[in-house]
Amino acid sequence: MDVKTKQGKTVKVDDAHIFSFPEGLFGFELYHNYAVYESEYSPFMWMQSIDDQNLAFLIVDPFLIADDYELDVDDKSLAKIGIKSPADVYVMSIVTIPQDNTPVTANLQGPIVINKNTNQCLQVILNSTKWTTKHDIVKALKEKESVC
Repeated sequence: MDVKTKQGKTVKVDDAHIFSFPEGLFGFELYHNYAVYESEYSPFMWMQSIDDQNLAFLIVDPFLIADDYELDVDDKSLAKIGIKSPADVYVMSIVTIPQDNTPVTANLQGPIVINKNTNQCLQVILNSTKWTTKHDIVKALKEKESVC
């Protein structure tokens, strides 16, 4: 599928990388379909809205940032996108790159849960106070390096 990006380009995205959010993302409930493709800055990826060319999110695997990251999501929520087993799940976090030179952060409190089998997704809010919506990525990676 050819997808027009926020940057004004057109990228070819395999159908296996088209994802649907039946409930949308928090604050973006009207937008349900997204294409995910690699960014020029690995391991980050773009999640581009198919419904609105001007809506795109940079995303990353939260486990690359925090080795001890864990989710406790209730079965009722997971059933909304057909999750039957932990093996069906893939998780991503939305990244924020501020314009004011403050740290680049990942939303670890509101991860995106993806059903690997159906590409149905939902964003959840974790009850744990351990994770925040502004988890400093660079700081976390530096701390991770110092432990190794």
